[in-house]
Amino acid sequence: MVCIETINEIYRAFVDKQIAESWAGPFMATRGVLHDTRRQAGFVARESGEILGYILYDSAGGDCEITVVESLRDGCGIGRALIDAVVKQAKRAGCGRVWLVTTNDNTHAIRFYQRIGFSLRAVHIDAIKKSRELKPQIPLRGSDGIEIAHEFEFELKVSA
Repeated sequence: MVCIETINEIYRAFVDKQIAESWAGPFMATRGVLHDTRRQAGFVARESGEILGYILYDSAGGDCEITVVESLRDGCGIGRALIDAVVKQAKRAGCGRVWLVTTNDNTHAIRFYQRIGFSLRAVHIDAIKKSRELKPQIPLRGSDGIEIAHEFEFELKVSA
């Protein structure tokens, strides 16, 4: 059975290592803002002592932005469980929406977010130019060799 837990010091070391390896971390750039993932709240999904995924977020101004979500085992509901945990936390904090940004090449994530109820709020054309100024490690091409150029902003309205 999958257990969702708040990131503590033990999990933080694992998450920081994963972000360094998978995302050229510890910084993430979204909408022209550089986020230090080492300082963000989040959750891990565990089963039998094994970490199966993690999610990080920032809450500010009545909104909750998911900055990183990664399932280490696709197709098992890990990503959905992690997002559900953030949505519950956002409701408790009085946030009106949960939102996130992904890049135009990430077609797997784009389909996933829509399937679980997120709406496409905006497409920020050529926004990756600004993000690359903040984080030059962002590759030119991503999934399926697609050029990474635009940011897709998704949101989920939440109510307390």
